Amino acid sequence: MKFQLQEHIGKYPVIREIGAGATSRVYLASDPFADREVAVKVFLFDEKAEPHTERMKHKAFLAEASLAGKLNHPHIVEIYDAVVEPDCSYLVMEYVAGTTLEAHEDVSRLLPLNKLMEICFKCIRALEYAHQHGVIHRDIKPGNLLLSKDGETKVGDFGAAFLSRHETTQVTGIGSPAYMSPEQIRMEELDQRTDIYSLGVTMYRLLTGRLPFEAPTQAALTHAILNAQPPHLATLRPDLPPLLDKIVMTAMQRDPAKRYATWLDFGKELSQAFMAVHVAGAGVSDSEKFNKLRDMPFFQDFGDVALWEAIRIGTWRTIGKDTVVIREGDAEDSFYILLDGKVDVVLKQKSINTIQPGGCFGEILYFTGAAGRRTTTIRTPGPITVLEIKADTLRAATDGCQVAFNKAFMRVLIDRLTQANVKLAER
Repeated sequence: MKFQLQEHIGKYPVIREIGAGATSRVYLASDPFADREVAVKVFLFDEKAEPHTERMKHKAFLAEASLAGKLNHPHIVEIYDAVVEPDCSYLVMEYVAGTTLEAHEDVSRLLPLNKLMEICFKCIRALEYAHQHGVIHRDIKPGNLLLSKDGETKVGDFGAAFLSRHETTQVTGIGSPAYMSPEQIRMEELDQRTDIYSLGVTMYRLLTGRLPFEAPTQAALTHAILNAQPPHLATLRPDLPPLLDKIVMTAMQRDPAKRYATWLDFGKELSQAFMAVHVAGAGVSDSEKFNKLRDMPFFQDFGDVALWEAIRIGTWRTIGKDTVVIREGDAEDSFYILLDGKVDVVLKQKSINTIQPGGCFGEILYFTGAAGRRTTTIRTPGPITVLEIKADTLRAATDGCQVAFNKAFMRVLIDRLTQANVKLAER
């Protein structure tokens, strides 16, 4: 039957609704006996609905209800109680004030690298603990990972979980398609490596703002997960450490045997990457980069989302004086936005121009492709700071980002032609 909200759910006074989905609603309530706030998840059963859907709801409720009091870990949302009453069935859970990691899926709202790696490491520890207790989550995705206002990480929503140590049949068809492992799609027997795959996809999304596989239909997405190879993270975000790229790609291997065999193996490599990033230091903050680019005329046609993507796909570099950044005749395909300092443009050992902050150089090979060669040499008379972007990386960026860059390049080209015409007229 359908649930109608009352002032109380069982013995719990309701404060307000805090979430809703197709199968349940979640309310903030008070636990007067334990003197704490709790989240009450009410399952929406409807005897008039399609029988298969209702069976799935019941199985999801039973899956979470069976974990009440069993998973006591600092990074898992604790389930205090499960109640079946004539008018409704509900779970009483730990209340986590904060948001899910869905808030950081977009390229304009990605978390700092150190923070994200810390979150993922805590998820690994939580899921290792769950596996030790015979529990496989089966629905790891940003929406099921919570970040509290105090910065703590919690894995939640075990409605798709099953207990591998119990003699129960695995429920098929449960999970979020974009994050499902190939063996989950094929409805094969699962172990912890399916969660390792899903956490790998989650990391990919939270590091790049993109899913490894994107398709217009469910069938096309399924085919891609089962057959295609996703782009390396470095293609979408070159500033990421190579070890982190390796870690995520290993976790997302199609063949479970090629993934990390255990959560401990996964966590060990991630901790090594975390230490390497920590030792290297944070450098210029993302907000400083954003503000620097926002004030530059080159980026005047970039909306905030496109500008954040430009920061993600580029590498912030400082280059010393008397350095050849680009050499005439080379085929290297990076282009550069000059942020500080100036560079000399040299053709056949003769200086022909000077580029000031806000200018760009090297972009021609973005249009000519791999067959092109550098037509000039770029030298630094003094130290410079640049945003370096690989041509292939920009080609893999979103349409919005590419359009913004194309507009900027067009303005640069028009400006150069205007300057050339002025010089010709002065002769």
